Amino acid sequence: MNIRTKTSKTAIYGVLTALAIILGYVEMQLPAFFAVPGIKPGFTNIVVVVALYSLGEKSSLFINFVRIAIVSMLFGTLMAFAFSLTGGILSTLVMILLKKTGKFSSIGVSAVGGVTHNIGQIIVAMFITGTTNILWYLAVLWITGTLSGIIVGLIGGLICSHLDISKICKN
Repeated sequence: MNIRTKTSKTAIYGVLTALAIILGYVEMQLPAFFAVPGIKPGFTNIVVVVALYSLGEKSSLFINFVRIAIVSMLFGTLMAFAFSLTGGILSTLVMILLKKTGKFSSIGVSAVGGVTHNIGQIIVAMFITGTTNILWYLAVLWITGTLSGIIVGLIGGLICSHLDISKICKN
């Protein structure tokens, strides 16, 4: 890999990470939808989907982790970090696995990622509260996670089809 390629790749990582941080901040400013806690549109996952399909698995995982850490340090709490990290990393890993099968579009991958993110958050909530009584809440989160995941996957797929980031980072 030559210096130009390394510089281009570093710049793309920086731009995508910065965009994810900005979207994370914007999303934190939105009030809870329908007065139901935990429901957010998942704008930051657009960046994860774009990174996954343009730069690869490791890149999407790295960008998502850095975004979660920075947004939590700047705007969140330790509790928010626990919820975001568990949901974000679990969903990214599942999206990577689904993409590798070649049987899912970016929309399907993202929809399952949205639901998986919510499952990760419920796991943290059960651990913190020491009860499984909140499992019923997954029904609500599955619906919203699927809908937001479909929208995120559609937008991410459109971005990837119009902006071939992978060409910038090639040798």
